[in-house]
Amino acid sequence: MPNADRRRQRHRAGMNSERNAGDIGRCSGTDSLQRRRETDVDLPEGVVGALAIALADERLAFATYSHIIESFGPVRPFINIAKAEQRHISALLNLYGAYAITPPADETKVDPAVETSDLRTLCEKGVEGEAENIRLYDEQLLPAVSGYPRIERVLKNLRDASALRHKPAFERCVSRLAQTG
Repeated sequence: MPNADRRRQRHRAGMNSERNAGDIGRCSGTDSLQRRRETDVDLPEGVVGALAIALADERLAFATYSHIIESFGPVRPFINIAKAEQRHISALLNLYGAYAITPPADETKVDPAVETSDLRTLCEKGVEGEAENIRLYDEQLLPAVSGYPRIERVLKNLRDASALRHKPAFERCVSRLAQTG
């Protein structure tokens, strides 16, 4: 058992039994060093443009869902997704900070159709919007940031949130509201 205890201790310390003393320097600092190297470069215009499009998209979603919440109260899924959109905006703004880029001004304008739509229609538009969002990330944004792993990871997470959480939540909303009339 003493060997098993040592292996557990080494594993907790970030070292496995196959590493030797020369590898210790690479155990914990590699990720932060790689991030530092990646953020020390000037980003190409296409990458900066992709970030701007993603940020504008997240801002628009947040503003739209916030407006819906003001009109209808804290209804699901809008209340939950609005909170997620805030986190998405923060993640993108963190990238802007990491790369020392000034984010574009927020010039978001909510579609006036939101004012006159009922909740079911808004949820249907949510399904459509998330489907468009997934397409945007797959076809335009993710290819534009290829080669920048930190940015790619954030944008992939945003894309996956649309596909795996937001779109299904809006689909459930449509289904629920269709049953209630």
